[in-house]
Amino acid sequence: QVQLVDSGGDYVQAGGSLRLSCRASGRTFSNYAAGWFRQAPGKERIFVAAIDLSGDSTYYADFAKGRFTISKDNAKNTAFLQMNSLKPDDTAVYYCAAAETVPDLTVADYWGQGTQVTVSS
Repeated sequence: QVQLVDSGGDYVQAGGSLRLSCRASGRTFSNYAAGWFRQAPGKERIFVAAIDLSGDSTYYADFAKGRFTISKDNAKNTAFLQMNSLKPDDTAVYYCAAAETVPDLTVADYWGQGTQVTVSS
């Protein structure tokens, strides 16, 4: 079992930056791939970024490429999502997820509670 706690969401102006954190407890994060998803009001939850168990490979949705960076500190049991050049369209609740492999993240058993990101124009 893994428990995930998301944090770092905030209200920020367009062009600003935020760093989201996902702290895991119960089992070490080194046993899991991690991912970030987001859900805007009235829309489905969508993939944002993912990182494999070792942290060597990362994957991004097209809208996140060049602006967002996912990372993972296995020693601290924490995954991060650095978001730069934020746009109003990035406004959403962001959720982290953990699974044994990156492809399994879309059906992950472990999810954080979500953290709200609001970007004003």
